[in-house]
Amino acid sequence: MHVPAPSPVSGRSEVAGVPKRSDGGQADRPRLPAPAPRRPSAGQALAPVARRPGALPPAHASLVCVALPALAVSTDQGQLNGRGLEGFYRSGRRMLSRCQVRVAGREPVAVQARMLSADSARFVATVLPSTEGGPDPDVVVERIRHADGTERITLHSAASRPLRLPVEVSLGTDLAELGAVASGRAGPELPASVHDSGMRWSSSRGHCVVTAVPAPKDALASAGLLRWEVQLPPGGSQSVELRVRPDGGGPVRAVSHGASSPLASARAVGDDPTVQRLLETSVADLRALLLRDPTHPADVYVAAGAPWRCGLAPAEALAAARMTLPLGTRLAVGTLRTLARGQLKKPGPRSGMIPGPTRAAGPLLPPGCTGVEATLLFPALLAEAWRWGTPEADMEELLPTAERCLRWLLDALGDNTFLPDPHPGGPARCETQAHAHRAALLGADLLDAHGSAGGTDLRQWAERLRGRFREEFWVADRTGGRPAAARLPDGRLIPYLTGSAAHLLDTGLLGAGALAPGLLDKVQTEQLARLLGGPTMDSGWGLRSLGAKEAGYNAFGHRSGAVRPHETAVAVTGLAAAGYEKEAGSLLRGALGAAEAFGHRLPEMYAGEQRVAGGAPLPHPAACRPAAVSAAAGVQLLTLLAGIRPDAPAGTVTLNPVRSAPLGELGLTALRVAGAPFSVRVSRLGLAMVEEAADGLQLGV
Repeated sequence: MHVPAPSPVSGRSEVAGVPKRSDGGQADRPRLPAPAPRRPSAGQALAPVARRPGALPPAHASLVCVALPALAVSTDQGQLNGRGLEGFYRSGRRMLSRCQVRVAGREPVAVQARMLSADSARFVATVLPSTEGGPDPDVVVERIRHADGTERITLHSAASRPLRLPVEVSLGTDLAELGAVASGRAGPELPASVHDSGMRWSSSRGHCVVTAVPAPKDALASAGLLRWEVQLPPGGSQSVELRVRPDGGGPVRAVSHGASSPLASARAVGDDPTVQRLLETSVADLRALLLRDPTHPADVYVAAGAPWRCGLAPAEALAAARMTLPLGTRLAVGTLRTLARGQLKKPGPRSGMIPGPTRAAGPLLPPGCTGVEATLLFPALLAEAWRWGTPEADMEELLPTAERCLRWLLDALGDNTFLPDPHPGGPARCETQAHAHRAALLGADLLDAHGSAGGTDLRQWAERLRGRFREEFWVADRTGGRPAAARLPDGRLIPYLTGSAAHLLDTGLLGAGALAPGLLDKVQTEQLARLLGGPTMDSGWGLRSLGAKEAGYNAFGHRSGAVRPHETAVAVTGLAAAGYEKEAGSLLRGALGAAEAFGHRLPEMYAGEQRVAGGAPLPHPAACRPAAVSAAAGVQLLTLLAGIRPDAPAGTVTLNPVRSAPLGELGLTALRVAGAPFSVRVSRLGLAMVEEAADGLQLGV
């Protein structure tokens, strides 16, 4: 759901009016005022209760069909009863809140609900039309619901005699914004009018039309009721299709439709059956979250997540594009172009920044600035996308923006070594130093390769940062120490061990398959690997965002204990690259176990409770699902096993597979390197072999 009013780089990445989330996804939204209590009159139904300001209704058990800017949110019952988040949405507005089916005067009994794809779900229910034939249902009601506002209702007869059944569909809507729905302030249903072969609703909020094929026999506007007489021969079937549209609006055409998708249709096969479903679902979810820049439709980026954050979140869009570079560079280029147009260029301390909202950082630290993170990710993504095969024409267009980002970095540092976040008075966070160090090294490499100045200054600062970080950011103790979560302006350290420390192992890709040096020395890297792979941080389902023994740990805390798949993928990648494959393999298998438990659609976060035999990860009720960085993490968790390190400008690709082959044999096909299909296979012995590549691409050493 793209919000039309704000600029796509304003940082207001969520649907207007959604209450502030516990994870800071709505940090730039005002809190909703507490509602005044109302007493219903006699015979009046209780209105939806407004929620505590800042609270969100639970969405963890919902089936969310996504094809942005459209959504369909359902419970496992299949019926849309107008409660909670249920309904069809388009561009942040609920087009239809109620769609209830009755057959022969009875409500079908739900027996199964499941996702068919990122944008569709199937619901199956049964009906016993009479009591004469025993307890066995003789009519099956199947509903296929699509995010684009289409629902097909099919009745299948298992009776041995012809059936003549009255079928009723009761419809209703409030045309409320998602923010009002989430806060319990959607308001009453609007009156309907009969329109052609369906119903129409109209108010100052908007208009909606539901049409039915075939046309109903009767339509009762006062009840929003459509009625058919369905005749089913023995074993026969008959369908009704409903189409929910804004008045005058056509069907939603998602960005992912057709050959225009910027993400390759990669496939995975291997000894572990999870890999195929995880990659397929991750790519499908990313495609479902794609949006076009409203002013430059050729440029595509990925929204943060559904249902709460269906707009552009700069830092997360860049992180997702970076993790999906094995699927091609078109998403990276579209994201970079979109954000480049919003870069701050007026003289001042913020000149060169990519704007972004603040984000809550848990109970230990004040909110951070996603704009700082996005500004540092921009040049790093551009540098790596160039290695993966971004055309030079795109590089020439985007390089000036990257130069301004790097200039902001050096100007923001001044005489300091550590970069505060938020700038200028915030604490120096451990992950911010990692982002800045990577941006400096990859940015210097990019500038040098394109004949631009500034690379020497960036490398010199990065070298100073490494020296001081190893001395002043490390908390010594009898067990070997740990990196601090942050360093306060007065020099005091926040000594907690957090999942953000995984970013210290994320170094970045240079030329000829080389990796940039890390912030930690060899001994510190080994210690961090031991900590991340130990039971305090490894929940068995992935990496905790805060160690289980730390003060303030909360298994459901979004940055104080919950597992965030993005951080798990970063940790697995960094550990494998540093040679700590045992720890990387444990986190990887945990994340894949969680993915299987969640139907291979990884949530934005889930509880960090310790894994036990026969158990399952606990969902977080406020998590987006699908979420861009989690879906992208699914891609990275699998492709990292092949260790693909391309250098498209030099015409080479190097393979550094995980030698322990933690998932056994793995084949990855239809990836993209240097603009062409790329396929690779990793054997059970950890040996990698290229099976398909661009003409002229040489295998490096």
